[in-house]
Amino acid sequence: MIGVLALQGDVREHLATLSALGAEAVLVRRPEELAAVDALVVPGGESTTMAKLAARSGLLQPLRDAVAGGLPVYGSCAGMILLADRLLDAPADQVTVGGLDVTVRRNAFGRQVDSFESQVEIDGVPGGPVHAVFIRAPWVEQAGEGVEVLGRVVGGAADGRIVAVRQGSLVATSFHPELTGDRRVHALFVDTVRRHLAEQAGSAPEGAAGDERGPRAVDERASSPVDTAGRPRTRPTSASEEDL
Repeated sequence: MIGVLALQGDVREHLATLSALGAEAVLVRRPEELAAVDALVVPGGESTTMAKLAARSGLLQPLRDAVAGGLPVYGSCAGMILLADRLLDAPADQVTVGGLDVTVRRNAFGRQVDSFESQVEIDGVPGGPVHAVFIRAPWVEQAGEGVEVLGRVVGGAADGRIVAVRQGSLVATSFHPELTGDRRVHALFVDTVRRHLAEQAGSAPEGAAGDERGPRAVDERASSPVDTAGRPRTRPTSASEEDL
C-alpha cells in the first residue's frame, strides 16, 4: 500500500497515477495512516506550507522517523525540497523531513511565469525521454556520494542541472510526472518499493524488474504503464489549481 501525503498540493494526480499502475493508493494525513503504508509519495505543492501543516498535524516527526527507518518515499517538486537535507534560497524558518543527502535550491528555475516543459532522459526509465513539467521547480545543487543522479536538464541556461535523483529507497524529481499522463517515473518508484519489500521479507525479487511483486504494494492484474514503444497508455491529467 502506497500513501500520498495529503496536506496540500497535487494529491489527486498522484493517487490516479498510482492506481492506474495497480498500486493500492491511500491518503495520508495522520500519523496512524503513515504507520500503515509500505511507501509514501510527497506531492508537489508549496513546501513551506506543507512543512507547517505537517508540524501542526503531528506528522513532521513521524515522517522523519519513517524516512530514517527506511520507508520508500518519492517526492516531486516540493516533495524533493521536503526530502532534502539542505536548502538554498529558503526562508530562515523552513524545515524539511530530510533523509536525502542533497542540497536543493528552491525556485531555481525562476518564478511561476518561468515555468516550462522539457524532455528529460531518466536512467532506469525505458522508452525514451520523459516529458517533464517544471513549475517553480527546484534543482539539486549538490548531491552526496551515496546519491545516484538519474536525470539532468539538457540544453538552455540550466544545461546539466540535476533534476532527478535516487538514494536507496528515496526518489525525487524537480518536475511533475503526475501531470503528464506518463506513468514511467511512478513505475520506477513502484519497482523500488517492490525491491524494498522483498529485501524486508528476506528474499530477492525474481525475474525481470517489471515482473517483481511485493506485498500490498501492487495489484498483480495491473497492466504495463507504457506500450511496446514506451508511450504512456493514458491521456494527460490536468493540473490541480493549488499545485506549484
